[in-house]
Amino acid sequence: MAVKKTPAALGFRMPAEWEPQEAVWLSWPHNHATWPGQFRPIPYVFAEIVRQISRFEAVRINCAAALQPRAKRLCAKAGADMKRVTFYNHPTNDAWCRDHGPIFVKHDRTGEVAVTDWVHNAWGGKYPPYDLDNLIPPSIARKLKLRRFENDLVLEGGSIDVNGAGLLLTSEQCLLNPNRNPHLTRAQIEQNLRDYLGVKQVLWVGEGIVGDDTDGHIDDITRFFKADGFITCVEPQQRDPNHRLLAENLERLRGFRTPGGRKFEIVELPMPAQLAFRGQRVPASYANFLIINGAVLVPQFRQPKRDAAACAIIGNCFPGREVIPIDCYHLIWGLGTLHCISQQQPA
Repeated sequence: MAVKKTPAALGFRMPAEWEPQEAVWLSWPHNHATWPGQFRPIPYVFAEIVRQISRFEAVRINCAAALQPRAKRLCAKAGADMKRVTFYNHPTNDAWCRDHGPIFVKHDRTGEVAVTDWVHNAWGGKYPPYDLDNLIPPSIARKLKLRRFENDLVLEGGSIDVNGAGLLLTSEQCLLNPNRNPHLTRAQIEQNLRDYLGVKQVLWVGEGIVGDDTDGHIDDITRFFKADGFITCVEPQQRDPNHRLLAENLERLRGFRTPGGRKFEIVELPMPAQLAFRGQRVPASYANFLIINGAVLVPQFRQPKRDAAACAIIGNCFPGREVIPIDCYHLIWGLGTLHCISQQQPA
């Protein structure tokens, strides 16, 4: 029997988010249960995000045909550059494109961009149904005529971060969770990531932040901002349960070494003050920023001093990029913000 060649064996890798992008993908919000009692402002927030991204690059939106007329009106009214905005008749269950969308890989020699298509089970089966979300990667691959590599590993885009130079960062709480891939060992999961995303080494932190229903997605905790640098959340308030979790992750980061044997540069990013909705703490985090061509979008939580400090810290990590604050006060009631709703397609 012929052995199927993996993306890595063929020369593909997942580029870092700061590398050139062709477009950012979104999935238009329509599921009222995701923002119970708070859905009304959400399409307007998305329209503003579309406006900001369209200043710099193309925006591609998964959206059932019936929802498109209003979505287009809202984006146009918000001031989006509609010449750069394309809607695709791809119905979804929910709006979290980072997790149900394709994870794109690129061949450095030929420039070919391909789709890796993983299993999406709605964060361990928490929010059925998710059948339509699972069809998004093959639908995008077909529409764009891109090669598609299928993998039966349960994996969400928000659970990993790469530096584009062989390293991948993730959390034990998520990828080793029995509600994802209970039949696989840590070593087998690592091999899948190496084979399909072209990474050489997997770096593991421990747990995610309190209130995160994704079981510890890395994009709410720690991100690469350059090949040998992390920007990582810290919680100064010792009585906050996030203090210990994030301090333990920071210790792990300090123990990591680059392939060349050096320590990583680590930039600390203080958390916003606690936010709760109907008595439930939500996972508000400034680490859920989105890097695009020429800019970085930073979530804001109507906490002026902390919001401004986060913009300054993140801006210093990305010199030469415009820092664009985005009000995510309403968005976070759905338990995610800017990075969670988006997925970049490399140029």
